Amino acid sequence: MSARGGGYRDAGVDIGAGDKAVEMIRARAAHATRPEVLGDIGGFAGAFSARFNGIEDPVLVSATDGVGTKLMIAQTLDRHDTVGHDLVAMVVDDIVCEGAEPLFLLDYIACGRVVPERIADIVGGIADACIIAGCALLGGETAEHPGAMDADAYDLAAFGVGVVDRSSMLGPARVRPGDVIIGLASSGPHSNGYSLIRKIILDHDLDLSMPFDGSTLGEQLLTPTRIHAPAVLAAARAAEVHAAAHITGGGIAGNLIRALPPGLGARLDGRAWTEPAIFSFLQETGALAEEEMDRVFNRGLGMAILIAPGAVEDLMAAVGDRGETATMIGDVREGEGVVIER
Repeated sequence: MSARGGGYRDAGVDIGAGDKAVEMIRARAAHATRPEVLGDIGGFAGAFSARFNGIEDPVLVSATDGVGTKLMIAQTLDRHDTVGHDLVAMVVDDIVCEGAEPLFLLDYIACGRVVPERIADIVGGIADACIIAGCALLGGETAEHPGAMDADAYDLAAFGVGVVDRSSMLGPARVRPGDVIIGLASSGPHSNGYSLIRKIILDHDLDLSMPFDGSTLGEQLLTPTRIHAPAVLAAARAAEVHAAAHITGGGIAGNLIRALPPGLGARLDGRAWTEPAIFSFLQETGALAEEEMDRVFNRGLGMAILIAPGAVEDLMAAVGDRGETATMIGDVREGEGVVIER
């Protein structure tokens, strides 16, 4: 007679822990909703009413993203309540660059071992950020991958959908020479450049608990990504906004170019805005050239908004009401490429 095989728990998957995580998540996720949401967390799929009142020609806009190796900082510090915020920001701020209002988001968590309290921290951060962004957390999935991932490791991804009236879509086709470029301040590196950041930390044996700028280096590096979507939407309602660029991997120039049509370029005054202290620290510690800093980091700008010259005052008021720090950083000109003058 052959020996009896082990169960699922022996294979490393704890169904009970997964059930507990779902129950802990349910209450917090319930607050991240919209009137269009049908049903509750826990079904096989999420349902969302597709009646878009007041939108004549609705266009659905979707985006997907993750948090990247910033997660390894969170895992090292065993702090998991901020990375969900990063995840939402990376998705909704891509969606809003089309002029679309984020409607809902679904998350995916892959982990080596389900720790209910940790999963609840992560999803709680996602839910809180969805409330800030004005979208619903429509559903998600937590997958336990024993043997394929270290027990305390996890990765995050999300998919979001927004809607915009076709006539109100933002993009390069609307941009004109003379447009003014407004920069919205970032909260730090956001969720980009962390592979380089971690290399600098390891190469120089930096202690994440070292004091830095009123807190610690680790806390600075876990500063949540600022969610700009509500401010961009408010600006688009109040002023003649032509395009927007989410400043992520590739830096200011590498992302702003995506908002410009052929034949037009941009000139920016790199002295117009203030960089958070973390950037000069990374540059000096890692002996990084200006070109590398520009290619990798947002350098203090999370979003660039391209507007008609006469719309500056209205836009500044709209984004200021949303708690944003906005600065005139440059303009659109005939030519190609993005030049940053320092």
